[in-house]
Amino acid sequence: MKLVRLLMKMQNETVQVELKSGVLVHGTIVTVSPNMNITLKDVKMTVPHRSPTQLEHIMVRGSQVRMVLLPDDLNLDALLQDPIFSKKQEKPLSAPQGRGGASKHTSTKAPKRTTNAHNRGF
Repeated sequence: MKLVRLLMKMQNETVQVELKSGVLVHGTIVTVSPNMNITLKDVKMTVPHRSPTQLEHIMVRGSQVRMVLLPDDLNLDALLQDPIFSKKQEKPLSAPQGRGGASKHTSTKAPKRTTNAHNRGF
């Protein structure tokens, strides 16, 4: 299971995001992209050694996220019941794909002819 899939389902939940730079961002999730870019609203941003700043919206780049602190009252069981988080379903067998289109065992090539001095006409 990927964390980003869980975060995508957590719209309107209040979380605290710690960035690699040490900045703490506390706000309500609006959207989460597949790259884990997180858009938050009603934000309180705390930069180390400075007073907290209030912001209406902020977008955090996914590669800068160190960790996401989830709320204590979050019902993880309900979120994890989604079919997205269940075991991967087996893919149905299909025709081979790729350059040749056939597997090694079902080759339709003619056998390779060998040549030697006896059948060259010398």
